[in-house]
Amino acid sequence: MVTLLIFVRRDTPLERWLDVKTLFLSILLEAVPFVLLGVFFSALIQTFVTDEQIRRWTPKHPLVALPFASLLGFLFPVCECAIIPIVRRLIHKGMPPSVGVTFLLAGPIVNPVVMAATYTAFIKQPEMVVYRSVLALVTALLVGAFVLFFFRNRVLRYGAEETSAHSSRGSSGIFAVFSHAVDEFFDMGKYLIFGALVSSILQVFLSRDTLSALGQTPLASHLVMMGLGYIFSLCSEADAFIAASFGNTFSTSSLLAFLVFGPMIDLKNTLMLLGSFRFAFVAALIAVTTVIVLVLSLVCGIWLDPHTLYR
Repeated sequence: MVTLLIFVRRDTPLERWLDVKTLFLSILLEAVPFVLLGVFFSALIQTFVTDEQIRRWTPKHPLVALPFASLLGFLFPVCECAIIPIVRRLIHKGMPPSVGVTFLLAGPIVNPVVMAATYTAFIKQPEMVVYRSVLALVTALLVGAFVLFFFRNRVLRYGAEETSAHSSRGSSGIFAVFSHAVDEFFDMGKYLIFGALVSSILQVFLSRDTLSALGQTPLASHLVMMGLGYIFSLCSEADAFIAASFGNTFSTSSLLAFLVFGPMIDLKNTLMLLGSFRFAFVAALIAVTTVIVLVLSLVCGIWLDPHTLYR
């Protein structure tokens, strides 16, 4: 449903607002199950995993901890909506922010479900699975290193820390799991709803022809595709099919930028991040991730799209 609505435009204002409503509901229906999965894992961590266990399980040396975090997606195959409450809880429990952010960025891409979806979408270009995974790993490691040097502590919002501390009192066992999950879901849900609404409005009222006209140079095409990844706010299990539909319009490396940047930073998860982390940290995270994905994808274009870069 999301795929069709992105490319089918109707003319009258009423019809367009009906498209907004349908797309808004589609985004919510796509995202809510994964958010529920994420808050449930978060609640399990809050209830049954101690701060000391988190510190003991996390490798101490950054050269080991960051690669360890980048590969956690193989064990926790969750999308970008589900991973935010999990990472928030892990950091609150004592995981270093650099390790949590590395997992946050790599997890939605470097996992078996997303790899299988990417392979299916690019059945004629199976190498896209490798390109996407490697670029995501490198980006996550570089951003994690940035956080290690500049944001060692105090990245969570005071409200997020207060909520976590308060909700840990007074209950235990399965009742505590459901209590934490409900609190977390309503905390995350308001940002998800607002992000889905804004994303659906932009998708319906932005012209694809205009975007194609803007992406005539390598730099512009990468920026346009990264912008689409941000606005569309697609689940990482589904975005490869949208990217493949742009194959005749945009270069391979710009599609790669879309596939890596969108699951890491999009409109709805920006609002969810702002609900959990400090504004300065989120702004720096978005800026650094944007620059790294843009530069690395342009570099990849040197051998993926030489005819485009040097025409």
